[in-house]
Amino acid sequence: MFEGFEGIPVNWHKQIINLLAERIVVVDHKGIILYINEAYCEFLGTTVKDALHRQVQDVIENSRMHIVAQTGQKELAALHPINGSEMIANRFPIIEDGKIVGAVGTVMFRTPDEWQMYKTKIQGLVEELKYYKTKVEKELKSKYHFNHLIGNSPAFAATKKLAERISESNSSVLLIGESGTGKELFAHAIHNSSMRASLPFVAINCASIPEHLLESELFGYEDGAFTGAKKGGKKGQFEIANNGTLFLDEIGDMPLSMQSKLLRVLQEKEVQRVGGQRSIAVDVRIIAATHRELEALVEEGKFRQDLYYRLNVIKIDIPPLRERKEDIPLISQNLLKKLEKRFYRKGIVLSSYVEERLMQHSWPGNIRELENVLERSINVLDGKTIEVAHLPLYLRDIEMDNNYAPADNPSNTQMALKQELQISSLKEILAKAEKEAILNALHITNGNKQEAAKVLKIGKTSFYEKCKLYAIK
Repeated sequence: MFEGFEGIPVNWHKQIINLLAERIVVVDHKGIILYINEAYCEFLGTTVKDALHRQVQDVIENSRMHIVAQTGQKELAALHPINGSEMIANRFPIIEDGKIVGAVGTVMFRTPDEWQMYKTKIQGLVEELKYYKTKVEKELKSKYHFNHLIGNSPAFAATKKLAERISESNSSVLLIGESGTGKELFAHAIHNSSMRASLPFVAINCASIPEHLLESELFGYEDGAFTGAKKGGKKGQFEIANNGTLFLDEIGDMPLSMQSKLLRVLQEKEVQRVGGQRSIAVDVRIIAATHRELEALVEEGKFRQDLYYRLNVIKIDIPPLRERKEDIPLISQNLLKKLEKRFYRKGIVLSSYVEERLMQHSWPGNIRELENVLERSINVLDGKTIEVAHLPLYLRDIEMDNNYAPADNPSNTQMALKQELQISSLKEILAKAEKEAILNALHITNGNKQEAAKVLKIGKTSFYEKCKLYAIK
């Protein structure tokens, strides 16, 4: 019966069958047992010697093996009552030269408890897989629409209108704007209004990934491409974003060596994984963003001119907050609603005096800085109205004209000024000076954070932490 096991020692056959199927029985076309393994006999309370060459129904209670050996109809996952419980059994006919010559049966689970345990394990894995699948799909969906872009000023309205108009195109988009102006929100909104809205939206920050990792992150790598490479390889962001949109944030910080590789992908519409030999076709719409002057970088030889033209098919300049100050009250209301959910608060408003203070500030950190200011204010707020005393020190120190003091409520102004004098501390004064020094260093180095850190003679890590603290990107 072991013909066909060429190359395998005969004394292995019995052990292999026992390992592959814990309980197995083989009968001829008359239902006579030709083979039964020890595991099955142990469950039945008999021995192999006593079971062999007997009718199967005399050895196995409620057996249907003789029926399958006659009809040739297989029975899968059938309930088999035996020894006071139910097993899960599979029965298959054995056919030779077109004739039914016998049948083979296996028992998958001796008891319903074993089946339930197996089902529980499988169900757990299915649920876990479903969770991670949903999580990945959610992460690859764009989060914002054009209604999330707040502002009615002429400059912002024109920018928003242009972005809406070009959304349905497949052409590359270059978003230009200072840090914190909402470039990523525009990228999300453009994708969500495009024909690719139901497909992946993948965002990658070119400045936050070390140069030696950027290539594998963008293009992926094959199994064994380098020490520590994931077994089986890994898809790059281009492959993940296939048929969708790839948002390349801070494209101006991409190393020159990577720019040439990116250009090739955009031209050929195919990628080659690190360590791979084959090319993989990709259809991706590129939305790039930067706070840098790319034209100046091109002139300095720090950015490829051909890549610049490839990205700069549709250019959208996002105005900074200082150029649309009339939008500040509306943006503040929107941000407060967002922050209320985070802090489990309701009905928070700005006093008219605070509104005027916000309108007077130049906002070098733009909307991100405004959100940071409002979050700081809520943290120290007892009631529901944000007063001057709740603002950071550098905003409380803005010199205001008397015209800005609400005439109908002078007592509130005096009280706020009194409170701010009480709250002011050396720590806040130092914080203000530190932030101004960082902003000045960035201005001198044209936004280059590494150079700015050198100017201030502090470590790069410390510099980045302080930028995060003061909402400076």
